[in-house]
Amino acid sequence: MSRTQLRTALADAAFWTGLAVFNLTLAAMVFGGMSSGSILISVLLSLELWVIGGAMRRIALRRHWFELGPVRLAARLLLCVLLGAALAQLLLIPTLKLALSQSWVSLPQSTGYRPAMLFVYWANTAFMLGLWVALWSWTMAMQRYREGEIARLNAESLRNAFELDSLRARLNPHFVFNALNNLRALINEDTERARELVTRLSNTLRHALDHSQREQASLAEELAVVEDYLAVEAVHYEDRLRVQREINADALCARLPPMALQLLVENAVKHGIACTPGGGELSVRAHCENGRLHIEVGNPGRIDPEPARRGVGLAYLRTRLAHGGNAGRFELKQRGNRVTAQLEIPQ
Repeated sequence: MSRTQLRTALADAAFWTGLAVFNLTLAAMVFGGMSSGSILISVLLSLELWVIGGAMRRIALRRHWFELGPVRLAARLLLCVLLGAALAQLLLIPTLKLALSQSWVSLPQSTGYRPAMLFVYWANTAFMLGLWVALWSWTMAMQRYREGEIARLNAESLRNAFELDSLRARLNPHFVFNALNNLRALINEDTERARELVTRLSNTLRHALDHSQREQASLAEELAVVEDYLAVEAVHYEDRLRVQREINADALCARLPPMALQLLVENAVKHGIACTPGGGELSVRAHCENGRLHIEVGNPGRIDPEPARRGVGLAYLRTRLAHGGNAGRFELKQRGNRVTAQLEIPQ
């Protein structure tokens, strides 16, 4: 038996024992003493309700009643309380009548079993069982609430981890080091170009640091970031990096996760242009069709067979789409001697 089951069993025992003691005390106050019949009624009724309550709990948990919604849950529990109280009385009354007829127990006075009194007995039993059901339901609701809070905190922690991974991917140290080395070389050779490189690098880093503040960005905003990034990389790769752009005007207002396009472009440069002798052409295409934004980034090279070596950025992008609930799609395809990354975002 687990600790949770042990605590539940002890709580049930305490509740029904307390109910038996309460009924005995009440009977003693009403009838001026405690009789053997009162003891039999109190003990037997508590035991019956203990068993009936346990059966109700097992049924409710096995059939997942707490996932049906408050109205359907309340209707089922109420029906169980009414039927459970009737069952308890059907078991108690014959046993009590047998014990009285055989003089095994005695009662100070008998009110009989007229229909009105039978209803009173049933209603009293239903009240006691209903009180237990209410306490147990409240306990279950609090437990589910705590579990929901734990799940929410875990999801938030997981999201923060994804955000940290994405930040690490965006602030590629090789990219920063190369940019700084190129800047050092340009300071004496071309001051104006060095100043532009500082501006472009600053824009790229600022956008990467601010990405977690927004859920979505427009394609036009993302393209501006990509242009800054490519301008910095163009200083390093020079004519090895050739960029082709095909951006439809109707796609500029489309929304997508922040830095998604930059991740694709960075991956294309890092795993395509940088690894290809003589560099190559990096293509960026975007258009809207049937309410979806279609983005395609192509580069020379081949897809690495090991997923772990394809870049943290792409892993983050897949995770962002999977947890974003927007039915986005991402694919990496090999087309001849070129690799194409395709991204679709519903609008």
